[in-house]
Amino acid sequence: MKPPIRLLAIDIDGTLLDPQFQVSEANLRALRRAHQAGVEVVLVTGRRHMFALPIAQALGFELWLISSNGAVTKSTRGEHFFTDKLPAATARKLIRHMDEFRGNAVLTFDREDKGSLVVQRADELHASISRWMEKNAAYIERVAPLEDALVTDPIQVMYCGAIARMAEAQARLAAAGMSHEITVLKTEYVARDLTILDVLNRGCSKGHALERWTRHRGIVRNQVMAIGDNYNDVEMLEFSGVPVIMGNACPELKRFGWTETASNDQNGVAAAVDRVLGVAAETIGKE
Repeated sequence: MKPPIRLLAIDIDGTLLDPQFQVSEANLRALRRAHQAGVEVVLVTGRRHMFALPIAQALGFELWLISSNGAVTKSTRGEHFFTDKLPAATARKLIRHMDEFRGNAVLTFDREDKGSLVVQRADELHASISRWMEKNAAYIERVAPLEDALVTDPIQVMYCGAIARMAEAQARLAAAGMSHEITVLKTEYVARDLTILDVLNRGCSKGHALERWTRHRGIVRNQVMAIGDNYNDVEMLEFSGVPVIMGNACPELKRFGWTETASNDQNGVAAAVDRVLGVAAETIGKE
């Protein structure tokens, strides 16, 4: 066996959660077995910290979350490790360049109250992410124009909408000439006709945040197993020594030749984790 796995980096949506947005009992038991075996479990997600927190808490043990696609690293107890914000001046320039997509835009701030999410208008967002809008209603504030909310640096600017609409937005982003200032990460769900484009500070990604965290913990990449399903997981999977993709992963991820587990409606996380624990758990227990 390769070096023992000391850290599991798990994506949430499309990976840990099933199509009903629940953590299955099989996945729950597998992650608890990993935790009991001394393996650190980290949830690495595009969700903001507060939206991911209930899922982390449901696992039944304390852990760290890398949220907002790598921009924020906090524990379930609220301990802070790192925040990588998008400069307000950069966000302002971006929003003006993306003027025709204001109805698809959401500003995210590192706060835990109303105003942590800011939109200019909500009609297009409700059409594409109505469930998310409803669950986050207590945190959403409307500000027009959107730039007026940029009195502090945000975490990111998020654009959400139908796949065709967001293909136009992605092309517009590429024409901004801001590649030296921003990182654009895409998450796409074909069955839901939904694309999410997260615009973050330059160099910010799940992979960079995971590398920063493992360096802090004294864990080398060969001791890291990562599981994901979407475009925004690529950097995380590339960094890990044991990359695993879900059976429901987007086609582009399957071209990397990474190990494939079952889909998220067939407990793919549990299958991948138990396969590793079955080989390495005895070694891990001796560390």
